[in-house]
This record gives sequence, C-alpha cells and structure tokens, in this order.
Amino acid sequence: MNLPEILEQAPSQNPSMSELVPVSPTDLAEPLYPLHVPIESNPAVVYLSSLNANSRRAMRNALDTIARLLTSGHADSLLLDWSRLRFQHTAAVRAALAEKYRPATVNKMLSALRGVLKTAWRLGQMSAEEYQRVTDVASVPGETLPAGRSLSMGELVALMQACSRDDSPMGVRDSALIALLYGAGLRRAELVALTLEDYNAHEGTLKVQGKRNKQRLVPIAGGAAEALADWLKIRGAETGGIFLPIRKGGRIGWGCLTTQAVYNILLRRAEQANVAHFTPHDCRRTFVGDLLDRGADIVTVQKLAGHANVSTTARYDRRGEAVKRKAVELLHVPYQRTGEGK
Repeated sequence: MNLPEILEQAPSQNPSMSELVPVSPTDLAEPLYPLHVPIESNPAVVYLSSLNANSRRAMRNALDTIARLLTSGHADSLLLDWSRLRFQHTAAVRAALAEKYRPATVNKMLSALRGVLKTAWRLGQMSAEEYQRVTDVASVPGETLPAGRSLSMGELVALMQACSRDDSPMGVRDSALIALLYGAGLRRAELVALTLEDYNAHEGTLKVQGKRNKQRLVPIAGGAAEALADWLKIRGAETGGIFLPIRKGGRIGWGCLTTQAVYNILLRRAEQANVAHFTPHDCRRTFVGDLLDRGADIVTVQKLAGHANVSTTARYDRRGEAVKRKAVELLHVPYQRTGEGK
C-alpha cells in the first residue's frame, strides 16, 4: 500500500461545507470519531490504497467531504470510524449532497462511500447485515449536459500558431501536448503518464494507461504524429516521461509534468492565441465530437476515448443537436417586433 502518499496528502478543504446541513450522529452510543485502529486497518487508508493514482485524490476528497458532513467539520476521512455508520447516516448524506451537487457528482461521492464501507466489512469491522443495510442507498437519478465546450478549428489553429511563434523548446513541446490532447483525445492524467516506451513510432500508436488500470492503444497520425516527432527530436531518447518540464533558458528537466502544469500551459497558450478559456477536457470533448461529426462509428470512438460505456461517448455527440435545430426551424412562430406590421 502507498501509505505515505495517502497520509501526507493534506485533507481537502471544501469551501461549500458550511452550506451543507450536518448529519447528526446522536443515535449512536459512541461518537463517529476519532478512529482507534492501526493504520493498516483503517478502512479509508486501505480503500484509497487500492485505487490508482488518478482516482485516489478524487475519492479522498469525496470521503473527506462526507466525513466533515457527518462530524460537523471536525474529522476527515482518516479519522472517521466508518464502521459505526448506519443506514440513517448514509441516507442523510445522500439527501444533503443531492441538495448541493449535480447527480453525477453525488453518485461519484456515493461510490466512494460504498467503497470504504465495503472495505470496513472486509476488515471485519461490521457484519454482513450491517454492511448490506448501510449501503442500501440508491444513486441519484438525473443527467446533466457535459461540462465545458468544444473548440473550433479556428481556435485550434490559433493555439498552434501561438506555440509556433515561440521558437524555444517550450513552443515545440506545447504544440505536441495540444496535438495529443486533441488528436488522441487523451485525459490530462493519461498525457502526463506517457513514457517514451509507450510510443511506437513505427506503428504510430500510443499505449495509454486509462482509468481503472485499463490500457488501450491509440493511433496517432497527421499533424499529431508530426508534432510529437518534432518534440521527441528535441527531448532526446532518454527513458522517462514523454512530456518533461522545461527550465529557464530552455533547459529540459527530468520528471513528468503534473496535471496542473498541463492546465497552466493551456491557460497561457489560450491567452497568447486570444482564445476563450478552455480546459484539457474540452480538447477531449472536441476530439469525440469531431470524430462523430465526420462519420466515425460511435463504438470505435468509444474505444479510442477509453470510455467504459458507449452512453458516455454519446453524451458528446453533437449531431443530435443539429437535427433538433433543423426540426424547430420548420416551425413558424408568428411574432412581430414592436412597430412592425403597422
């Protein structure tokens, strides 16, 4: 287990916690915290240790939010005694979260809650009957539109031009970075995890480590392959991450970029290109939407994007919106502006 990483991570600070109604634990004879078990028997630690690095932080934040909700902000996920939770607590947590967050966010938090409770049962800290009762909480129904936006081809061209105006190694690196975010539809965590060994230049493929430790091969071609080749000429053939930090004076450092560094790079290049704010995920969203617009099979796009379910891919399908717009344009609404028709 990667205990140091979990224990050293600062508990998340959720600024919205004061707006949530605390869940009262008055029905229990003993308080829900602090937890008095060895670190190797802490359900939160054991559960988080079972996750990959990409998921660990998000689930830690979710558990911290729930723990503070249950303790009026006095304990985080590592101090809460999860084995003492009962159905009335998880039901109240669900209700409180549903009032504040979108359904997808609530369901992700409930998934973390079920995971840590299952770990507590596996550790022998609650009976099978208690576990079944406490986790018998339904997911929150509802579906929201995908967050973010798609980028136009003009915006992508402007971003690439902004990078090309930078004749330092950073300009070449950032061109390749943007090219893969869009041209391969990578998540930023997948991008920073890429190593030189993951790229097969002969076949033109990237071996991508996706969510839940699922690997996939993503072909790259055209401008994306050319941009990556140009960067690798500067980067060199040393083993390690594909995308490396660049120090002052254009000196290439070693050690992979962070996901936050990728976000900051896009922020800087968007400002230089006079492109409206966008996120790394917006490049991925554009990748999916553009492929579907150009007639790619949705199952193929699902595999390229690494979506576990084709319904996730379908959420980014813009073709339905175009059809709906054409449909409503068939209607005639007999509206006249003030002063017209007199």
